[in-house]
Amino acid sequence: MPFNMYSFPKPLTLETTSEALWKTNDSHAPGDNGSVDFGKLMDPRPRQLESHHSLDERSLNDIISSGLSSPRPPRQLETVKSSECLEALLSPSIRTSVSTPREYHAFEPHPMIADAWEALRKSVVYFREKPVGTIAALDPTEDSLNYNQVFVRDFVPSALAFLMNGEPEIVKNFLLKALRLQSIEKRIDCFTLGEGVMPASFKVLHDPVRKTDTMIADFGESAIGRVAPVDSGFWWIILLRAYTKSTGDHTLADMADCQRGMRLILTLCLADGFDTFPTLLCADGCCMVDRRMGIYGYPIEIQSLFFMALRSAKSLMKPEGEGKEFLERIDKRLHALSFHMREYFWLDHVQLNNIYRFKTEEYSHTAVNKFNVIPDSIPDWIFDFLPLKGGFFIGNVSPARMDFRWFAIGNFMAILSSLATSEQASAIMDLMEERWEELVGDMPLKVSYPAMEGHEWRIVTGCDPKNTRWSYHNAGSWPVILWMLTAACIKAGRPQIARRAIEQVETRLSKDQWPEYYDGKLGRYVGKQARKFQTWSIAGYLVAKMMLEDPSHLGMIGLEEVKRMKPQLTRSASWTA
Repeated sequence: MPFNMYSFPKPLTLETTSEALWKTNDSHAPGDNGSVDFGKLMDPRPRQLESHHSLDERSLNDIISSGLSSPRPPRQLETVKSSECLEALLSPSIRTSVSTPREYHAFEPHPMIADAWEALRKSVVYFREKPVGTIAALDPTEDSLNYNQVFVRDFVPSALAFLMNGEPEIVKNFLLKALRLQSIEKRIDCFTLGEGVMPASFKVLHDPVRKTDTMIADFGESAIGRVAPVDSGFWWIILLRAYTKSTGDHTLADMADCQRGMRLILTLCLADGFDTFPTLLCADGCCMVDRRMGIYGYPIEIQSLFFMALRSAKSLMKPEGEGKEFLERIDKRLHALSFHMREYFWLDHVQLNNIYRFKTEEYSHTAVNKFNVIPDSIPDWIFDFLPLKGGFFIGNVSPARMDFRWFAIGNFMAILSSLATSEQASAIMDLMEERWEELVGDMPLKVSYPAMEGHEWRIVTGCDPKNTRWSYHNAGSWPVILWMLTAACIKAGRPQIARRAIEQVETRLSKDQWPEYYDGKLGRYVGKQARKFQTWSIAGYLVAKMMLEDPSHLGMIGLEEVKRMKPQLTRSASWTA
């Protein structure tokens, strides 16, 4: 069959830029900072782009300001099986009846786009003949282990790709199935987990004889280290908002079950305890960095996702009944959390100099060194790494401890959630440009920096053979982070940074068969234990490309900055003048 280029989205060029068990036995049948008007950009309604302009920073402003007034209603498309997808992609006559990428007739697509869509559709998982997610990887050369499961965090870029392509059905099904799994009892040994915990993953077992499907969830009891996924609940809330913004359908979020699901997640996070900080205290390995890497305490990734989930829940939660109390608690926590993170986690040249000059053993509320950080504990590498222009949120802050490592997901999600101020977002972009070789290298992007080696690696990771230096979560390079970088760059008004990273990815990611991660100081080598055809590497690339083509997609995942994030105060009944 001849190749038809109109079957694929056309990219714009950017010139400057338990196992717990739920069984179902039913039978089934076969620019510069500030240059972007973010208020308009956050409008998620799809629109038709001008076909003859390149997307530099100046034309990006023109497109955003001129093209968002004519909404196109979201399309409810039929989900196709992987066996049908290639024919559908190549035949324009089939496009009218099946879900395939949107048409952009004026531009040549990159060949990787066709490859990516085909691979993404092959990864779709069906439950009772309905699509409910995508498996982590489809590598025929390796044992599946748990890579044949649908991971909550891994599905997010796949969900965004389907939403951007006008295919919300799989996302809605996933949200409802994860919500159903949340309601089952979760036990590890003799201990019962909190009611609001979302699963880390689930898998679907098909019985062709009985014609039944069984869904099996993992809440951490089968995970390496037996750590519950703190981030799963946050990603679920964030994805629920993305679905609502993309489709305009509020009925899902307004369902009593969804409202209850959000409240259960937030109950775990907002419960009173012994905490003296508004940040969340977490175990090691509780998020994307799911092995022992010294992130225990208050990791930046969790705090950024927590902040974004709170803001997303605030926009989705109804004020009736228990919702009113939760909204008030959310407001108070957002105010405290934003202050704490911007004040104590932010590091630039000035703040580093202040920490370097800290006095110790200070007492009382007038203390400057509030966490009693010993200046001699500052690692030597940070003095050379941090430029005069630029900054970032460091990895962790807790009593007598500051983890100065760079963690990409936490910083990019801080930009997208507006936990970072516009000035801080620009400083993070400045750092990316100044330290491109260290943070991006040959294959975007470093999940953390720098790598731990020698004695530090042995003590912190417990001699983990998977997290050796410049590999996996120990400063390995993960292509999936490309979508977060792209979204953050668009929001910060610096799309040319994302374009540069995408161009690097396009030189080899598809040729290397979409690996999970890359090894080496510059990310030149396919990871020693990396799975091929890793779904979120595929989806992350597609989402990045579609965001650059249509920046209004950012409205699904980005939140505008609120200048005065203060809780609404009410006067006590006992107050007298």
